[in-house]
Amino acid sequence: MLTKKQLDLLNFINQRMQRDGVPPSFDEMKEALDLRSKSGIHRLITALEERGFIRRLAHRARAIEIVKLPGAIDEDAPKGGFKPRVIEGDRPETPPAALDVEPINARDISILGRIAAGDPIEALDHGPQNVAVPGHMMEKGGNHYALEVKGDSMIDAGINNGDIVVIREQNTADNGDIVVALIEGETATLKRLMRKNGMIALEAANPAYETRFLPDNQVAVQGRLVGLIRSY
Repeated sequence: MLTKKQLDLLNFINQRMQRDGVPPSFDEMKEALDLRSKSGIHRLITALEERGFIRRLAHRARAIEIVKLPGAIDEDAPKGGFKPRVIEGDRPETPPAALDVEPINARDISILGRIAAGDPIEALDHGPQNVAVPGHMMEKGGNHYALEVKGDSMIDAGINNGDIVVIREQNTADNGDIVVALIEGETATLKRLMRKNGMIALEAANPAYETRFLPDNQVAVQGRLVGLIRSY
């Protein structure tokens, strides 16, 4: 189920890729949807990715590919195929009582402090604070905690300053995972982890920040990003 803005953006990306062979820039998306800032585009892109319509690719400019299209805009879809329900606005309204909707089953987890999405800083202890997290964000059999994001280095991954990130506690990660990385046992940062030529690359999702390369023994994974909570 897509909102009208999400469907408009997906349609625009598809048209431009059909015409030019590459997706439009974020500025072009912003103008096409008549939005005031690129942060709205980041939210829409994240929503489309979470719903499985697009995929963001690492190490490529304008790194978006379309995974699937709703039947309404898929030229190859058979007649009478799927048509998305479109809701006006950027947020889905409360579902009617007649629909069979599963409960959210939110659970409180601890906010341990702040995590840098910029230059590494120490995770700060705020004392006991909790945040309610929908159950579907958390993986079974794992411990989870939350951190407040400070900085803008992960903005192209849809992670903004002030967001609350939900982290699954673990000490391993696959290439491409966004992780809490502890550097030299002292400072923590939120970055995408890649292994290259025997080194650990901590990649930002903002071209204003350079990738940081460190020996494997200087980086300890503290957890993997599994969810995000944003206040408007």
